[in-house]
Amino acid sequence: MSTTTLEKLPVTIVTGFLGSGKTTLIRHLMQNPGGKRLAVVVNEFGDVGVDGEILKGCAIPECPAENILELANGCICCTVADDFIPTIEALMALDPAPEHILIETSGLALPKPLLKAFDWPAIKSRVTVDGVIALADAEAVAAGRFAPDVAAVDAQRLADDSIDHETPLSEVFEDQIACADIVLLTKPDLAGPEGIEKARAVIAAEAPRVLPVVEVAEGAVDPRVILGLEAAAEDDLDARPSHHDGVPEHDHEDFDSIVVELPELDDPATLVARIERLAAEQNILRVKGYAAVTGKPMRLLVQAVGGRVRHQYDRMWAGDAPRVGKLVVIGEHDDIVAERIRGVLLG
Repeated sequence: MSTTTLEKLPVTIVTGFLGSGKTTLIRHLMQNPGGKRLAVVVNEFGDVGVDGEILKGCAIPECPAENILELANGCICCTVADDFIPTIEALMALDPAPEHILIETSGLALPKPLLKAFDWPAIKSRVTVDGVIALADAEAVAAGRFAPDVAAVDAQRLADDSIDHETPLSEVFEDQIACADIVLLTKPDLAGPEGIEKARAVIAAEAPRVLPVVEVAEGAVDPRVILGLEAAAEDDLDARPSHHDGVPEHDHEDFDSIVVELPELDDPATLVARIERLAAEQNILRVKGYAAVTGKPMRLLVQAVGGRVRHQYDRMWAGDAPRVGKLVVIGEHDDIVAERIRGVLLG
């Protein structure tokens, strides 16, 4: 590797499907930076910056709150000139300057267009993509929900003229694996040994080259494993194939999101039941946000992947903040029917 590359500011791109554990991983890295001064860019899909808030609440001297910047409601690979480049430049102008930047992409983002953004003249000579880290939910991958059998899809295409491409979810998953330098297999406890082996087989089948796959629970991984890869991924695009190669632009019209405001709740279990119902009846992919619970001084943080809901009290409500909850609901475009979603969540 050339001296010029080594002198560039390293950037690690953290990709992975909705709910795969990206924020948990970055929070762990912030708290265990391996002696590096970090900065973080969070790209959310939806108007409520839940992930950014979580990370700012974990700020430490090696990664203070001012080093954590959010780009909400827009894929950074689609808004390079307006949002992404100015954000990177703002982080590089900090004093003291960061020694490593982490970018948490939206779960819907395709990583390869973001890699191409690092070829822009404004930053090309100053930063390098140290590595692309793909997180994969072991249980979901083992079940085949995000990586359907390509041969089976091809057979369906031949038998049914109405099927002419793979689902958007599988394309996102496959593009993330194809672009990765290392895969972190998350939530291994939920998958069990058999599920982990199935997930590893799926990833191996989708990867265009042999990739290291590391099991990670609750984001706990030694920073030496994923930082300092020196991959210079922006110069290695041909080895990272994408379903969208040759397509000049992409969008996310297959996905949509809405924000639902919630009045105070008497019992978190009621909200959990409503989210589970939403996933079952309307095929909602992801719910994240927070709620106010009567009699509780702390905010209830809510994260759901399909019908799997997790919640915990994360911080005190600010003294002057209205005790109103907000949930971002994400799904494929045809499944986001605002009136029905609000009807379920608001009871």
